[in-house]
Amino acid sequence: MRERPVSLAIVAIVAAVIGGISVLVVGKAAGWLTNGTKKTVVVQTPGVAQAVATPRAAVSSDAKPLVGNGFDPSRIYSTRAAGVVTIFAVYGGDSPSAQESQGSGFVVSPKGYILTNSHVITNAGEGASRVSAAGRLFVEFQDQDRVAAKVVGWDIYDDVGLIKVNPADHRLDAVPLGDSSQVKVGQPVAAIGSPFGNVNSLSVGVVSATERSIDSLTSQYSLVDAIQTDAAINHGNSGGPLFDARGRVIGINAQIRSDSGAAEGVGFAVPIDSARRSMTQLIAAGRVSYAYVGIETEDLIPSIATQLHYPVMHGAVVTRVNPHSPGARVGLRGGTDKLELLGSPFTRGGDVIVSIAGHPVWSAEDVVRVVTEELSPGQSVPIVFIRGGRRHRVNLRLVERPANPG
Repeated sequence: MRERPVSLAIVAIVAAVIGGISVLVVGKAAGWLTNGTKKTVVVQTPGVAQAVATPRAAVSSDAKPLVGNGFDPSRIYSTRAAGVVTIFAVYGGDSPSAQESQGSGFVVSPKGYILTNSHVITNAGEGASRVSAAGRLFVEFQDQDRVAAKVVGWDIYDDVGLIKVNPADHRLDAVPLGDSSQVKVGQPVAAIGSPFGNVNSLSVGVVSATERSIDSLTSQYSLVDAIQTDAAINHGNSGGPLFDARGRVIGINAQIRSDSGAAEGVGFAVPIDSARRSMTQLIAAGRVSYAYVGIETEDLIPSIATQLHYPVMHGAVVTRVNPHSPGARVGLRGGTDKLELLGSPFTRGGDVIVSIAGHPVWSAEDVVRVVTEELSPGQSVPIVFIRGGRRHRVNLRLVERPANPG
């Protein structure tokens, strides 16, 4: 979490209620909304798919994964801490009322690029009508030397921020990025950051869960692939790296689930694959774009499918179609018959999506995942769905995700 000396609401999110159980959700992605319903949405923009350059040279790191398969926190710290920084963001210019917030980040390129959270370097998540960057940024390295930094851009949907320092101002020790799609529950992890301003602090734990759907601190959308960990994450840890046993970054520490405001063993990290996507677009274009369908869906599970005589056992049941959205334009239908089945709410009567862009859909989150990670605004893709016991196929033209869906 970002730490501010002023009295602000604790940056700990208490999540959406799903099936009567309150769970924390962080980050965001393609977008499912609350009220027990998962939602996928998409934003307003160019009518053609945007080609995104891949600035590999700009974000490549010379650091290599650590040798061996054992988990050695001391070795991870000694080899990676120099690449972790403390970020100070100043709001309000030079006035007496200026406020300074503090978070963490990590160097990803010898060219000076540093990854962090968007809420560390902007006012995102604080109720402002317009997201704006901090007026001044400073980066403090392990040796306590500070240099000025500038904002490259931010992604409020995945809570990713990218800043840059001049490589001539300080030695840069870039850390290697891993592959979050390969993360397994139970594997050991290490978090380095500046909790409560205590710079270069190490905490260790394990991956508690993967593919968590969590509410975002900074937008109305959700992140479906968040990594849950019991490694201690506190205020000031936001933006810092979550390392695997080989010293590769697999996530950006972003949120905690807490009733007290303190770390309680439930932290969440933005998966590095999502952050890499954001970073690539920010370097290439200074902004990010996400595809948007404009529907809300919920899971179809075998027990409910059998009870209600659906012809398929899995899929994403459409519960709402946003007006004037791509989903509405191709005639997708949401359900209206609200039931309670197996202790959970269920909406009957909507189309059941079973495939999108050739990818099978087993759950509501599959729609979000495919739209967010595989598709771009402007693309025309096939959607296969079940209606009235029959299979239908339509081609849907995606648009860009709006900041305020619905």
